[in-house]
Amino acid sequence: MLKTMQQLPFLLFILSSIHVHCLHQDNHLLFPLHNNLQWSHPPYHNSPFPFLPPRSRREKNGIILEMKHKRHWSHEDELIEISKSAAQIPLKSGILLKTLNYIVSIKLANRKMTMIIDTGSDLTWTQCKPCFSCYIQQDPVFDPHLSSSYQNISCDSSTCIALKPVSSGCTSNGANCGYALSYGDGSYTLGVLGKDKINLGGITVEEFIFGCGRSNHGLFGGVSGIIGLGRTQLSLVSQTINQFGGVFSYCLPTRAFNSSGSLILGNDSSLYRNITPISYTRLVSGPVKLPFYFVNLTGMIIGGERLTEGLFNGRVLIDSGTVITRLAPSVYRAMRDVFVKRFSGYPPAPPFSILDTCFDLSEYEEVKVPIMKFVFEGDVELTVDVTGILYIVKRDASQVCLAVSSLESEDEVGIIGNFQQKNLRVVYDSAGSKLGFAKEICGYDHQN
Repeated sequence: MLKTMQQLPFLLFILSSIHVHCLHQDNHLLFPLHNNLQWSHPPYHNSPFPFLPPRSRREKNGIILEMKHKRHWSHEDELIEISKSAAQIPLKSGILLKTLNYIVSIKLANRKMTMIIDTGSDLTWTQCKPCFSCYIQQDPVFDPHLSSSYQNISCDSSTCIALKPVSSGCTSNGANCGYALSYGDGSYTLGVLGKDKINLGGITVEEFIFGCGRSNHGLFGGVSGIIGLGRTQLSLVSQTINQFGGVFSYCLPTRAFNSSGSLILGNDSSLYRNITPISYTRLVSGPVKLPFYFVNLTGMIIGGERLTEGLFNGRVLIDSGTVITRLAPSVYRAMRDVFVKRFSGYPPAPPFSILDTCFDLSEYEEVKVPIMKFVFEGDVELTVDVTGILYIVKRDASQVCLAVSSLESEDEVGIIGNFQQKNLRVVYDSAGSKLGFAKEICGYDHQN
């Protein structure tokens, strides 16, 4: 669905650049905060971003992290693993490309494309020449005229008709199948639908239908486009059903640099690195023709205290393209109140954007953070990594906020965003109509 914290400045995406080891203690996590840490800003002019990897020591039943600078790693020569039924593609934070979402590299007609993965979208699209209104991207813009395998989709074809409502009918010249797609944050893409071969981790898919974006605007950073991993017939998941069986998974890294997670297409669990068993909950139906993955949220546990079950009315969606989790107002208030009770003794700080519960932690070297768990149908628990609980707004930790927000009304559907999905293997099994979670350390180190 590609919803981002539109009002949150890009420069403040700090937690993803820290690799934190924390000690569980009485339903809390010891979270290190150093007054003398030099928080660094991402580059705007190709300057190196200093990464702060930790050394840790155990002290007073906690773990204290010592940080030092290290330059970021190269994007080139990434490892891709292929099995008989699956492909593994490195997945990284998109912070270098000025997006808070996660990115992978694929090939379209043998040309590299850096793409956001979005489970809330169906159409895969990339910017194309001729581009009438396009943003600046890192990779060369795709030129369909240079691909001998590219095919236009005509506006009167059965394919174009079947792809409504994404397809917008005939283009102005009356020949091609146009499309128009907008996102929840106001971003949009307009263009024509075409077919070409794509390479996903070494596996080639012929005649893949995608959008050739000719007018694109919004919070896409410097990526080439978006990979739609939703549930409709147009998504990559559906179009590759013969290759990957309608199953994919990812592990989102906590660090922005020097490591990557993975996107795995297919159901080869030997490629997983989970350290707890995968627990599955049922996918539930949503509105017709929407690409979302809905599950039933039945509870939350904050610092060992379970919220009243009567608060939860069921359906939420899991989305890799939304950053911050947003809950129904009644659920959010109850969760926030328990969190504040458990996270007591710390001075308050002003709210920040959509985050209304903030603290001044500038005088603390470490703090005890209540463990946060989402509970889904079947008593399936998702334990949020400590880097997904607090959002550090100011570099001196004088403004650190609870990284969950409230929806505007009770009628809106809650969203579990990518900030709360880090260090998890999240398995989407459309064929089996289930979604699974397991603990996995997602930082696979890379060297320069």
